[in-house]
Amino acid sequence: MDLAQFDLPRYLSMLPLFQEMKPPELQRLGQGSRLRQLARGDEVFHIGEQCNEFHVTVSGQIKLFAISPAGQEKIIEIVGPGNSFAEALMFTDKPYFINAQALTDTLLLSVSKQSVLQEIETDPRFCMRMLAGLSRRLHGLVNDVQAYALHSGVERVIGYLMRDLPDGGKGGAEDELAQRVTLPVSKAAIASRLSMTPEYFSRVLHELEAKGLIVIDKRDIHIPDPQRLTGYPLR
Repeated sequence: MDLAQFDLPRYLSMLPLFQEMKPPELQRLGQGSRLRQLARGDEVFHIGEQCNEFHVTVSGQIKLFAISPAGQEKIIEIVGPGNSFAEALMFTDKPYFINAQALTDTLLLSVSKQSVLQEIETDPRFCMRMLAGLSRRLHGLVNDVQAYALHSGVERVIGYLMRDLPDGGKGGAEDELAQRVTLPVSKAAIASRLSMTPEYFSRVLHELEAKGLIVIDKRDIHIPDPQRLTGYPLR
């Protein structure tokens, strides 16, 4: 992609956080932003580095992760297109306490703290939108903790497969038709995100396939009956 041809203000206007901003505001914010093309494995930031910006995944996948004292990697979040990260930390004046790395070839937008503070001073509504975005992220992290503590491995895998389907697979007649989910990253990365070993994750997938609830075709997971899959742990 030719980054020089990328319409940064237009892209910013399509993000929920910035969609109510006026063209001059978007232009100012764009001037305080930068685009980077990352290859798989490229680092975005690491623990201890000062946080002076927040980031938006334009395309690709970014993993946020920590390393245990034993050297084991734990993926905290996988950030896909249109989603942002590191907003809260940017306001604390503290360094990053997790690492971020590209899981796939990625186009990343980084917005400087200085530009954000300038817009907050100009328009308090922008601050409210940022708070709303941070609240949604916190809510998602709380849901993750609940899932890890209260849900079985099978339930966590099913929840992951169902999350991108219309209404979580609980919709009307049209949503009851067969659906397909494409795993965006490796099974090992998804397993880490779900606090499972790769072996256990694969075992759960094959259990669901043996029950006729899914059909595995490499990274494509076909779901013949979403509602039946959702109800499986309860049966």
